[in-house]
Amino acid sequence: MRKVIVLEHISLDGVIQAPGGPEEDTSGGFAYGGWISSYSDEILGTALRKQMNLPFDLLLGRKTFDIWAPYWPHHAEAWPGVNTATKYIASKTMTSGEWQPSVFLNGDVAEKVAKIKQQPGPDLHVWGSSNLLQTLIQHDLVDVFWLMIYPITLGVGKRLFAGGTLPAAFKVMESQVSPNGVIIVNYERAGSIPTVS
Repeated sequence: MRKVIVLEHISLDGVIQAPGGPEEDTSGGFAYGGWISSYSDEILGTALRKQMNLPFDLLLGRKTFDIWAPYWPHHAEAWPGVNTATKYIASKTMTSGEWQPSVFLNGDVAEKVAKIKQQPGPDLHVWGSSNLLQTLIQHDLVDVFWLMIYPITLGVGKRLFAGGTLPAAFKVMESQVSPNGVIIVNYERAGSIPTVS
């Protein structure tokens, strides 16, 4: 079975909006785009490259797809495999795009993702895609959270756990702290919540 792996840059207060640049996602008047830039270091870079070089397909929301589609075809040297990976795009309006191979998912996205997970193929990596993430989380479709937690609070912005979550236990599979204080941690599903009987 394929896993859904959520890979996110996240602030201490849970914000995932526009980590890469000031114009990345200004929706809601978000003014802190590019907030990860001063935390880059060799440890974080090595961990990111390791994840980016694993076999993967992409599972993206339409807004993330719109940001990435014009960029990655011209910068493939920075991310081997991004252009050849199948892109599964959750969209209520789009049915095709130039960045191929792409499959557009409309209708019941949770049901379609559950079926894709059952098909043979590499794991599904989710980057950004805050609206899609809420659907995946609410329908218990996330198997792994691979998070880069930055020592910063932003106060506003789109959050990883914004729409409510289902009770679930996770275990830490690996973790490290970069010299600039970024906690890099891999949380994998570990069944139901343990309670005292």
